[in-house]
Amino acid sequence: MKFPEYRPRRLRKNDKLRGMIQETELSAKHLVYPMFVKDMQEEKVPIPSMPDIYQFSVEGLLKEIEDVVSLGIPAILLFGIPERKDETGSGAYDKNGVIQSTTRKIKKLFGDDIMVITDVCMCEYTSHGHCGIVKDGYVDNDETLKLLAKSALSHTMAGADMVAPSDMMDGRVRAIREMLDLHGDYNIPIISYAAKYASCLYSPFRDAAESAPQSGDRRGYQMDPPNQREALREIMLDIEEGADIIMVKPAMFYLDVLAAAKREFNIPLAAYSVSGEYTMIKYAASKGYLDYTRTVFELMTGIRRAGADIIITYFAKDLAEWLK
Repeated sequence: MKFPEYRPRRLRKNDKLRGMIQETELSAKHLVYPMFVKDMQEEKVPIPSMPDIYQFSVEGLLKEIEDVVSLGIPAILLFGIPERKDETGSGAYDKNGVIQSTTRKIKKLFGDDIMVITDVCMCEYTSHGHCGIVKDGYVDNDETLKLLAKSALSHTMAGADMVAPSDMMDGRVRAIREMLDLHGDYNIPIISYAAKYASCLYSPFRDAAESAPQSGDRRGYQMDPPNQREALREIMLDIEEGADIIMVKPAMFYLDVLAAAKREFNIPLAAYSVSGEYTMIKYAASKGYLDYTRTVFELMTGIRRAGADIIITYFAKDLAEWLK
């Protein structure tokens, strides 16, 4: 098939033709909206490094979820910021902690109209800001597993529809699965941050979640950015341990990892378009350097095209509004 017999432009000449052969679908049903809830008096507080994103009080969050539901977004990913932090992150597994009490209120008010996915990690709750128990300057993997499992159970007991371990400790999916099953929560899915890279793109999130490490960094447990084969091993391990959905994080700089995971594994795949991706586009668009709407659509389409079934994104509300 050579020119002039075959002309690909024939199928690009109008919207109807382009729509008929469009290969990648983008809709609100694929979106998850990350939200931050904090023990505080103010209804909402803006996050300076993330324009139009807020920390919410419980009551403020409930009002915001009304908008999320009205836009047809099926799920939120909930991060909690406690009033007090300590060395063992006790707020993470407190049955009356910020995530637990908020989840109960969301499910009471909205029921099945919104799925609540809860982040399972220690970094927001520890005084040192690391994702586990620190002993002699090192994050103790196996001691942390006990607390992660305890945290996940406290979330599901409060009504969480799904739990999302983001800590990158070895064996945490198995520990959580065994704990949930032991207490009869067989039907609660686990969406695992299976390939979470030690990325520079998390900085605005650490402002939002107040979770920056007080010393050192997280490269000892999050993945090294140059590695792709290691990501596939991590994903395989999490699947074997019982993950129902696996996640690659970040999205924008790791589309090759997404595509490789899609080829390699027959399991639902999520991608987290992280805070740094959001902030870069927001600021560039505010200066007129990028068309905001087109850029967001192109990024989200690229993530879907690479293989993501689910996109966790701070653009979810804007995108759902445009799609609507």
